[in-house]
Formats: sequence, C-alpha cells, structure tokens
Amino acid sequence: MADLGVIHGRFQVLHNGHLKYLLAGQARCKHLVVGITNPDPILTKDDSTDPQRSDPAANPLTFFERYQLVQASLEEAKIPSRDFSVVPFPINFPDLYKYYVPLNAVFYLTIYDQWGRRKLDMFKSLGLKTEVMWEKTPEEKGLTGAQVRKLMALDEPWEHLVPSSAGRLLKIWRIPDRLRLFQDR
Repeated sequence: MADLGVIHGRFQVLHNGHLKYLLAGQARCKHLVVGITNPDPILTKDDSTDPQRSDPAANPLTFFERYQLVQASLEEAKIPSRDFSVVPFPINFPDLYKYYVPLNAVFYLTIYDQWGRRKLDMFKSLGLKTEVMWEKTPEEKGLTGAQVRKLMALDEPWEHLVPSSAGRLLKIWRIPDRLRLFQDR
C-alpha cells in the first residue's frame, strides 16, 4: 500500500461510477489526493484526443461545488476526512503539477480511450509513478457524467445514478436548471 496516491477527474457531475473509481484509488493508499481537473476556465485547455472535455457545457460546476461533491460522497462512503485531500489539478498543464499534488505519490488512473492513454504517457514522461487500476473499452465504461447531465437537463430521473449526498447538493444548487440553460443556447 502506498503512503500517498493521486487520482483525478472532472466530476461533472460526480456519479456512482466516479465513486467506485475514487474508492478503488483510496483502497490503494493511506492518503488519497483527489485532483479536480478543469478547475477553472484559465486552467482548462483543449486536447485533440477529447475536445469535448473543455467545452463550457461539459463543465457546468465550479471547482468548489465539485470539491464539496467529492468530500460529501467520500464521507458518505465512510472514508474519514483525514484520509483524503481535494485539490485543483490542471491536467493539461504538467509544468504546474508540482504546485498542486505531491509528485512522489502514485498516480492512479483508468483507461477507456485515447485520452486515458495520453494521460498515462504524459505522467510517465514526467517520471511519475503510475498505476492503471483498470482498462476497458469505451463501451465497457458504463455511466458517464455526460449521460447524467443529459438526464438532469431533460428533467428525467437521475438521482439513482449519484451518491445520495451528491444528489442532495445538486438539487440544493439547482444544477438541473443550470444545465437546461446550456441546452437553451
């Protein structure tokens, strides 16, 4: 078991698949640093392997909202707050990593597509210790944030797809209404 692990994601919106991923990372280390990618528009950049990741409609929640979703969901899963940290992680700006995450940690990731392979190559090129927790085809991936956002925007049932603590926050913040605004553009 590693002392420190780093895991990352946009968590737009955090769903049950994300929680499975977070818990898999947490089980591999004593302290997990959860890096939230695309933390703000300045630290968000297009990548040819997955251009939709930088689209404002695919990033409707603020860093702080996602921070709260991660924290609430991990605490709901009975992970003590002393065992994890949540930080911004500008995934497309490797020169900045040292300012946000411990570079001596194990960087956990999953691979579903070219974007996942690109991140693995990027981490390895920086000399970071990596562990691929699993690799699956896009068809095997399962639930995505885009699917949950679409259901929310269409006012269809989505609550069963997210941890209950996340669902409560998303309703309080009226995220379905915010997502409908993106559809109206």
